[in-house]
Amino acid sequence: MLDIIRKASLGAVSNTNPMAALYGTVLSISPLEISVEQRFSLPASALVIPETIVKLGLQPGDRVLLLRIQGGQSYVVLDRVVDSL
Repeated sequence: MLDIIRKASLGAVSNTNPMAALYGTVLSISPLEISVEQRFSLPASALVIPETIVKLGLQPGDRVLLLRIQGGQSYVVLDRVVDSL
């Protein structure tokens, strides 16, 4: 019985699109639009922008690290991604 409940709960979580880290590229800043791994684009309304990113600003071509919020309707822009030295 416990095994059945465990499998059902794991299936429910996987069907709700749990959080995931993704890479994106800034396409434009006015209006803000970010391309996610060349699969789809996110408008500003789907993005949560932290204060540090707002203060420093983004530029077209910047690579960013995104965190998809559970459910996949909103994405947090965590930070810029730079090439390793």
